[in-house]
Amino acid sequence: MRDERPQDIPCANGGRRGGVPPLREALRRARVEAAERTDVVIGLKQAEFGRLEALRDALAPVFADLPAEIDIFDVGLVPGDRPRLFVDMVAFVEMARDRKTYRFLRDGRHGRAAIAESAEVQPIVDAVTSYVARRLVERERLLADDAFDDAGPAVVDQPAAAPVPPPVPKRPSPVWARLLAVLFAFGVGGAFGAALVIAVIVAAAKGLMPWFI
Repeated sequence: MRDERPQDIPCANGGRRGGVPPLREALRRARVEAAERTDVVIGLKQAEFGRLEALRDALAPVFADLPAEIDIFDVGLVPGDRPRLFVDMVAFVEMARDRKTYRFLRDGRHGRAAIAESAEVQPIVDAVTSYVARRLVERERLLADDAFDDAGPAVVDQPAAAPVPPPVPKRPSPVWARLLAVLFAFGVGGAFGAALVIAVIVAAAKGLMPWFI
């Protein structure tokens, strides 16, 4: 009796009809590789996050020394594709592409600038400490300027001027004195007029006056 079972006949793509389909096997291998890559990426992110946590713990004493009224710093570790340890609203620490080097960056008006880079924790701690100190000095200057503006211009004490004595009122002259002054004026005027008339008469008598007088 002839055996009618299907035989494993080679396919055009090298697979076997009676075995595992080659596409399914390739898909399985692709899934395994993707899972392995995901595990590697997750492991790298966890290692990156762990390094930032170590830096945060090293910076804890620095921020513990800040006065209670200082609220310009907001330290926090934010996860994500690129985990970041924020110092304030514009400065933060992240890992470089090698995921081993710390990068202390600051966003400003002219873009993002690198303040410090190091594979060790302590240099970054020193850079962040210096940054915090500079920010505190800037805050003190701003508060001093605000206090000066609120106080207004300074008032300079000037010596008091000597009091000016009031003017002494003139005593009114008596009536008789004014009467004598008027009579004297009339007397002087009359004498001058009489002398002038006499001079004219004498001159006319001597023919010294012009013909038209």
